[in-house]
Amino acid sequence: MQLAPGKKIYFLSDFHLGAPNEQQSRVREDRLVRFLQEAQKDAAAIFIVGDIFDFWFEYKTVVPKGFVRLLGCLANIADAGVSLHIFTGNHDLWMEDYLTKELNATVYFEPQKFTIAGKDFLIGHGDGLGPGDFGYKRLKRIFTNPLCKWLFRWLHPDLGIQLANYFSGKSRAKTGSADEVFLGEDKEWLILYCKQKAAEMKVDYFVFGHRHFAIDFPINEHTRYINLGDWIRLNTYGVFDGERVQLLTWEK
Repeated sequence: MQLAPGKKIYFLSDFHLGAPNEQQSRVREDRLVRFLQEAQKDAAAIFIVGDIFDFWFEYKTVVPKGFVRLLGCLANIADAGVSLHIFTGNHDLWMEDYLTKELNATVYFEPQKFTIAGKDFLIGHGDGLGPGDFGYKRLKRIFTNPLCKWLFRWLHPDLGIQLANYFSGKSRAKTGSADEVFLGEDKEWLILYCKQKAAEMKVDYFVFGHRHFAIDFPINEHTRYINLGDWIRLNTYGVFDGERVQLLTWEK
């Protein structure tokens, strides 16, 4: 991927629209739309790195209602020729082809490597990577199992979505404010993952979400780990101008 003069690449993640309620999500959605409309002016591509929604499941003919302002904004951006890349997160990993068809977006289910303006990026949501977190890794295998997805699809959407929202809320209550604290270089699983991958391949920037903590961390002399934070409390995003990635804040 090459960058035309004056163009930039934007990265953002973890909107969790739907949490904790419709009113707060609407405020967050409006803020995201304003940001994306501004970014569109000089964006060559926009990467949304997981957890757009606090829950998302695509039935054969039904998707969760709401947040049409964000989806409409993304459709306009794609129609204007901006390349749109969307990664699934641990809260919206049940995507299929709806956003591909409606937004002309490319949807990714695993971390992907990109070369942009001569810089190598490894981009993904970040859930289940690195050592530890074995309970979640087991759950993810269950959630992504085709049989389990098929069985869930047979639940009426009113029941299925209500159940999913309940358990999503329980998960957040259990996590609490843990995501607001830097755990230390030797305990941050994504830092350990980046160090391992940097020893195996050439990467200039690791770009992840999931952590809800904005991090710009040197892995080695040539490699940095960027965690994009979130749009629940931080409003942080990354921008690449062809030379370097900056981690910035929108509307503090």
